[in-house]
Amino acid sequence: MLYYFLYPLRELFFGFNVFKYITFRAAMASITAFAVSLLIGPWVIRFLRDLDLKQTIKREGFSKLYEAHKGKDKTPTMGGILIVGALMISTLLWANLNRYVLLCLFTVLWLGVVGFIDDYLKLLKKDSKGLTAANKFIGQSAIGLGIGLFLYFDAPFWQSIHVPFLKSVVLPLGIFYIFFVALVIVGASNAVNLTDGLDGLAIGCTAMIALTYGVLSYVTGHARFSEYLQVPFIPGAGELAVFCAALFGAGMGFLWFNSHPADVFMGDVGSLSLGGALGVVAIFTKKEILLALVGGIFVFEALSVILQVGSYKLRKKRIFLMAPVHHHFQLKGLSESKVVIRFWITSFILSLCGLATLKLQ
Repeated sequence: MLYYFLYPLRELFFGFNVFKYITFRAAMASITAFAVSLLIGPWVIRFLRDLDLKQTIKREGFSKLYEAHKGKDKTPTMGGILIVGALMISTLLWANLNRYVLLCLFTVLWLGVVGFIDDYLKLLKKDSKGLTAANKFIGQSAIGLGIGLFLYFDAPFWQSIHVPFLKSVVLPLGIFYIFFVALVIVGASNAVNLTDGLDGLAIGCTAMIALTYGVLSYVTGHARFSEYLQVPFIPGAGELAVFCAALFGAGMGFLWFNSHPADVFMGDVGSLSLGGALGVVAIFTKKEILLALVGGIFVFEALSVILQVGSYKLRKKRIFLMAPVHHHFQLKGLSESKVVIRFWITSFILSLCGLATLKLQ
């Protein structure tokens, strides 16, 4: 928004030319989102606490874990509205609102509403079950299929995927690309949701991935850089760097309050929308498969649940002490802070590996 109002003033006043640079606006978007989070965070937390919107903690069969999480049922949830709000405000202020940015914002808003309904039903029932799995899947799939259909009919360019590290390998999917897009968005959304179980874990990993995809977006939308690095050039995709920077800033602002011991939890309104944001950015930059590497922590968490459920149904035996896997490490005796920081370190290394694919191909 500021781009449209202030950039035209470059002919009249010195300094306004800087608004044309994505790097400047991305930096300002990150700072703005962080500042907004810090300013309105205490008010949002008080508001959620006054409404008695508290986290529901499962107790059955895991008394040891419940003891470790004792007191968390007094912590307000649905703090994801703080992330979504800071992200939306900052992006609207600093980004050139092209179709990629607008679709990212719409995805965040859509999945935020799905998550809000899920959280609200949990709180209404005073139970850990909100929306049924089927209804949640329908809500997530709707936006995924919508984005897939949009890209499929937009241009044949979108109907294939590029394989990391192999610059000449392109997999044409045709009509199945629509379902692939839905799979990426739904998968990313649920993976972040499953990871959100320890203070600061999900938001810290999300922030690192957002920063990584901010760099990838900038390269993808820059004609010279994309040509030099031999990655697909997508005009307009560079503006996603502003969106990713705002996501990073909003994430850091939320982490200020969500670090151990957390003052607020993000809830599904935050985790579903954050995962969807990462998924849709990966799609618009043609780095869908790379998300499995950069977001390896989320993949690991999701796989732990799939393997645990599958093993129990087939063999009546569990692979992990508890799934998602971060709880397994807790039950093994690691402190919450140690598990979170080690997962952050792993996420940081995986992000570097993702950036390395720009040259190693």
